[in-house]
Amino acid sequence: MSAAAPESVFPRLEPRLALVSKPVQYVGGELNATIKDWDTAEVSGGETVRWALMYPDAYEIGLPNQGVQILYEVLNERDWIVAERTYAVWPDLEKIMRAGDEQGPIPQFTVDAHRPVRAFDLFGISFSTELGYTNMLNALDLAGIPLHAVDRTDEDPVVIAGGHAAFNPEPIADFLDAAVLGDGEEVVLKISEVVREWKAEGRPAGDMASPRDELLRRLAVSGAVYVPKFYAVTYADDGAIEAVVPTVDGIPWRVRKHTLMDLDAWPYPRKPLVPLAETVHERYSVEIFRGCTRGCRFCQAGMITRPVRERSITTIGDMVENGIRKSGFEEVGLLSLSSADHTEIGDLATGLADRYDGSNVSLSLPSTRVDAFNITLANEFSRNGRRSGLTFAPEGGSERMRKVINKMVTEEDLIRTVATAYSHGWRQVKLYFMCGLPTETDEDVLAIADLAKRVIAKGREVSGRNDIRCTVSIGGFVPKAHTPFQWAAQLDHETTDARLAKLREVVRADKRFGRAIGFRYHDGQPGIVEGLLSRGDRRVGRIIEEVWRDGGRFDGWSEHFSYERWVAAASRGLDGTGVDLDWFTTRERPYDEVLPWDHLDSGLDKDWLWADWEDALAAANGEDIEVEDCRWTPCYDCGVCPEMGTEIQIGPTGQKLLPLSVV
Repeated sequence: MSAAAPESVFPRLEPRLALVSKPVQYVGGELNATIKDWDTAEVSGGETVRWALMYPDAYEIGLPNQGVQILYEVLNERDWIVAERTYAVWPDLEKIMRAGDEQGPIPQFTVDAHRPVRAFDLFGISFSTELGYTNMLNALDLAGIPLHAVDRTDEDPVVIAGGHAAFNPEPIADFLDAAVLGDGEEVVLKISEVVREWKAEGRPAGDMASPRDELLRRLAVSGAVYVPKFYAVTYADDGAIEAVVPTVDGIPWRVRKHTLMDLDAWPYPRKPLVPLAETVHERYSVEIFRGCTRGCRFCQAGMITRPVRERSITTIGDMVENGIRKSGFEEVGLLSLSSADHTEIGDLATGLADRYDGSNVSLSLPSTRVDAFNITLANEFSRNGRRSGLTFAPEGGSERMRKVINKMVTEEDLIRTVATAYSHGWRQVKLYFMCGLPTETDEDVLAIADLAKRVIAKGREVSGRNDIRCTVSIGGFVPKAHTPFQWAAQLDHETTDARLAKLREVVRADKRFGRAIGFRYHDGQPGIVEGLLSRGDRRVGRIIEEVWRDGGRFDGWSEHFSYERWVAAASRGLDGTGVDLDWFTTRERPYDEVLPWDHLDSGLDKDWLWADWEDALAAANGEDIEVEDCRWTPCYDCGVCPEMGTEIQIGPTGQKLLPLSVV
């Protein structure tokens, strides 16, 4: 936590950028980026709080990330906060940074002012996937920050994790000072206030062993932040967790998630970052609502982001207009977990299509639920844009599997929907499925082929054309914390791969339809590692560190991922613990087992989750059990609203989006 302004590392970095691929990703200077004085608060006589924000992947993946962009802007709007961004560096630059120059190694730096990450007060890392954990360790090491939280001094930043993976941060607990659950907009400002007050008091140690521990204690007792070092974990003889208990007075037994209730009051990003290098998404994204109550049992995002909170149609319209003007982007993505479920989506689509009719602005929705799709909506969103393919996610190949996962879409629903699309001029449909769901059989997976063939046949029938395409995309199912499937056994990778191979053979062998069906899938091995990390406990940290020390980086990229490296590290890291890789992944958990995340409160009642897991097993045996969307039905007692003091917020507001004259 350096007080003196650190020197920029750019003079040391710039001469070496010609030696690396895509050097532009390290130079900063994007449109709408913010660079502030290191002591920005001194004009008002107060303390400056400084954040380095990281998305632990390459620039092309990290820059478009909504979460980091929003926090970057929210923090920098305060005149007493400096927030800068950093991303994972590719191995070619890492090698150069470690070799360094006459001054020593070049440290992990921010892309805004190229300041060393270690000089900041707080190092915030946003995880949307657990496969970024090795990149976090690499960034810490490059920054000169000790890997283990217990080894850090008052000179090191407080390392904080957020994002969906932070709902079970136990596998990386040894490397974190703190973690935040839930929405970040308000809590990052609360954290900043605590740090500012502690600094203004002269960085006291209080009754704690060090000033750093006192700051962490203040963060923990606020209830806003989980500090792993203040919780002791004990294990039973069978290897399961016996208990997780706080060790410092005033620390809550359970740490609660944060829920932002008025999205209209937080219309971010107002100034979207425009990348200099090519990124995965070249568009302005507006989150039209947050949360989902459809109740898909596999979906962690839907469970942990409850309740549903909609943005009003007028706020969305203002955000779109402002974002286009500030960024120059010509594509706008209307994002949420199920965008067509917004109560005013029809008026919104028509209003935006009218507003930008005849301009270069195109509108897009992410994958649409089969039962929420209608052709009017699709036509409005393609009015100005290219009529590209439509994406639907049935998730399960057979109707039985869809009942198990509570994805209440029948085969007839799907066929009727794609028939409508093909008859109105669409030529391509993409269908997304999962393999390895609980109770799944070979037949359930092979049913995907039958469904795809029916889709092609119906498309040819209603369009009178033979150039109809259907792409089948399949991902491996990974059980996640805070879902009804958190107790489920994960399917081993050999069986996953064998089922997908059978499916591919069946599709290719069909002379009538085989060539019209595209087939994309992920093999089962990365899913096993993701399963280890998503449901692991603190013992898994040893494995992550072993993998990183053995050269593990960018594990979310197939060309960098090594299953053999992870298996070997698991064998070494878990030696003597009485548990192994299978224990964390392919084992079903009993009801009374203490789960690693039980002391972290997503608002969901554990007994409700267990009852829903039992409903899934009953559905697998033919019982007709459906948990409907609580937006439109009586409450199902999942626990979130009373537990979190929240409520579902949906329209209609009765407002209309008035068109603007296009210049």
